[in-house]
Amino acid sequence: MKRSKINRCIKEMEQMLEKHCVVIPPFCHFTPEEWKTKNHEYDEIRDNQLGWDITDCGLENYDKIGFSLITLRNGNQHDPKYKKVYAEKLIYLKDGQTFPTHFHWMKSEDIINRGGGTLIITVYNDDGNGGLSDEDVLVNSDGRSYYVPAGTGVELKPGESITLWPHQYHSFAVVPGSGDILIGEVSQCNDDNTDNRFYEPVGRFPKIEEDEPPYRLLCNEYPPAAD
Repeated sequence: MKRSKINRCIKEMEQMLEKHCVVIPPFCHFTPEEWKTKNHEYDEIRDNQLGWDITDCGLENYDKIGFSLITLRNGNQHDPKYKKVYAEKLIYLKDGQTFPTHFHWMKSEDIINRGGGTLIITVYNDDGNGGLSDEDVLVNSDGRSYYVPAGTGVELKPGESITLWPHQYHSFAVVPGSGDILIGEVSQCNDDNTDNRFYEPVGRFPKIEEDEPPYRLLCNEYPPAAD
């Protein structure tokens, strides 16, 4: 992914946040130069990969497959010094974009449509061997529990949510023409390096072509502490 494209994606998400009156923490606004001055007071951000995350899943077709997100808070599945057992993200999914089918080995999460178009979460159970089960899928959504056939696209209008459990395959899409979506995620601690199982092999963090300076650093790009 070109750095210029990543920069544009971040600026587009900033505009979406402003449109929906969402204010993000100060560290999301740090420039690359400011990050070089940050000491160990900011290790929680570095160690738990808080901040900006733009991905095209390594498929180099971001406008069709991928999304932009910010991890606002997170604990750590591997380091007991971080006591938080929860995480929170904001995700920007554009009309016409999808995010591939995957599940999490450990993490349970709520996916919330915070505003914009209509979100589609397509659900399957894991068949126990990494495949897609043809069994009906239990949907937990805003206090309602019901079953749907495997491969059903559960539609979430603004304000609606779905709970996704470990080993529950899911993908993201937008009802065509309904508009870009701001998504919230509230979950257990998040680890994108070890806790994702994609149905079809894809990358999680993009390989970056540096065609211009970064506007913001991504969550896996922070320099070491200044002291």
